[in-house]
Amino acid sequence: MSNGVKIGLAIVGIIVVIGIMIGGWVIGQYNRVIAMDEQVKAQWAQVDNQLKRRYDLIPNLVETVKGYAAHEKGIFENIAQARTQYFQARTPAEKIEASQQLEGVLSRLLVLRETYPQLKANESFLKLQDSLEGTENRIAVERKRYNEAVQALNAYRRSFMGRFIAALAGVGEAKYFETPATERETPKVKF
Repeated sequence: MSNGVKIGLAIVGIIVVIGIMIGGWVIGQYNRVIAMDEQVKAQWAQVDNQLKRRYDLIPNLVETVKGYAAHEKGIFENIAQARTQYFQARTPAEKIEASQQLEGVLSRLLVLRETYPQLKANESFLKLQDSLEGTENRIAVERKRYNEAVQALNAYRRSFMGRFIAALAGVGEAKYFETPATERETPKVKF
């Protein structure tokens, strides 16, 4: 074998090794973005579980309050509407929007206890309120975990090579679960 053939084979060998290394790296990155996408979906499922728990508790809370605040019909209608919207929502973005709407209505419902002192002493109301507060805390924790998974995925998608790998894998941008604008306002306390 001549030196020219040996050099040619060596160059081909090097190119093949480099090609295999690049292919391995691309496959690794592809698997990484798929795992990140699945993490976002898994974290959303946890948020969804806690939101469903909230929605299961609400009818009991509403029925308890209804006896004391029968004329507060608008709040009860808004709660029912928000609950229906949540269960009709198909995407995480639609569920986030319905959940945010409910959060505002729930805060108005819980303010009723100040208007009706006998409601504050009602044992059923207090138990339901404690359950709802526990659920809200769980939702806050799961929202944080979901947003962390979204952040990792979206940051990867915005990186130079991540953009191409995510497009190759068909992984799109994930939506953060943000606090609605109405809840960002400082509450006004009046005496």
